[in-house]
Amino acid sequence: MNSPVWHPFTQHATEPAPPLIARTEGAYLETAEGRRILDAISSWWVITHGHRHPAIMSAIRAASEELDQLIFAGFTHPYAEALARELVTLAPPGLIRVFYSDSGSTSVEVALKMALGTFRNKGEARHRIVVMEASYHGDTIGAMSVGARGVFNAAYEPLLFEVDRIPFPAPGKEQETLDAFEAATRGGKAAALIIEPLVLGAGGMLMYPPAILSELSRIARETGTLFIADEVMTGWGRTGTMFACEQAGISPDILCTSKGLTGGAIPLAATLASEEVFAAHYSQDRSRTFFHSSSYTANPIACAAGLANVKVWQQEPVAERVAALCAMQAERIAQFADDGRFENARRCGTITALDLKVPGAGYLAEAGPKMRAFFLEQGLLVRPLGNVLYLMPPYCVTADELDRLYAAIHEAGDRFGSPS
Repeated sequence: MNSPVWHPFTQHATEPAPPLIARTEGAYLETAEGRRILDAISSWWVITHGHRHPAIMSAIRAASEELDQLIFAGFTHPYAEALARELVTLAPPGLIRVFYSDSGSTSVEVALKMALGTFRNKGEARHRIVVMEASYHGDTIGAMSVGARGVFNAAYEPLLFEVDRIPFPAPGKEQETLDAFEAATRGGKAAALIIEPLVLGAGGMLMYPPAILSELSRIARETGTLFIADEVMTGWGRTGTMFACEQAGISPDILCTSKGLTGGAIPLAATLASEEVFAAHYSQDRSRTFFHSSSYTANPIACAAGLANVKVWQQEPVAERVAALCAMQAERIAQFADDGRFENARRCGTITALDLKVPGAGYLAEAGPKMRAFFLEQGLLVRPLGNVLYLMPPYCVTADELDRLYAAIHEAGDRFGSPS
């Protein structure tokens, strides 16, 4: 055993030893030997502006000279207060309360507990959670429960609670999704719908139009069902707007954000809620307190990084960079529209994806690890979801770097695909 480290989503019996990364900068990881690897997936979708953005790194250093961790129950600090005010300004209207946590999964756990607590405190017997098939919301127990059941969580099935599922709105079958949601809300037992807006990430980068998101929001509103938008991956420009909900013109009751919240530099999450959700927990009756925390809630250094990230959005032409990346991605993914080696070439904002035609498609497709190794040999970090290839680069990526990536995808199609 060369290393005692147990890596995530890694089968150590079949995977080679991972490269040792000594430095990161811009769109690149650099190994101890000086080999540069283009980070085409933003290090699991977190890096937005590029690695080690100077303003964010500077804010982290400055905050560490003043504060480290402090208890957030009964105390507060300037970075958390300032960041919360900025988040309220940036978020869809009506989300005016900010609860901090540590990761995307914990922000989802917070959202689910807020929803259930809201109805319990109101004295309403609503306890069912409605989810979309093929969704993924994290790897903690509640987050797994509201995600797709399968290889990710089969071993933990005894721990997971039951949910009501609606189908993914596949092209031509959108009405089935809307009808299923309406049916799930009949009888007044549904507490909330939790959904990844516009793009289902780990489920295969599945994409659906804003009009469906808008209709789901309308049904939720009319039936008194809380609408939870999991914007952990889709937020901070990934779909072309600050939050994906903007494209549907909706304001969820609860919104989860993490990943790009600090520009990807350091872990932090926030769950934003409406006044109605907060008010259900506001009482002289202390039993209605929202009972959730972690030791590192609203870590000052992480909040300082988040605040610096907001300032980068305000002071640098980030929106223009996002728009340029959207255009570059649209131009390049179009070349695969009629490519017989692939199917379902698609784009939403800065994200592109396409499915390699192989026998036994799915997350455990044999082509997945083979393609990952192939890309790494070429100095590219591309991590397929089985036979699904996707690119989600940081906003500093150049046209030439994208050309390298798409040329490698062409070659991967020749090497690993099985065209019909």
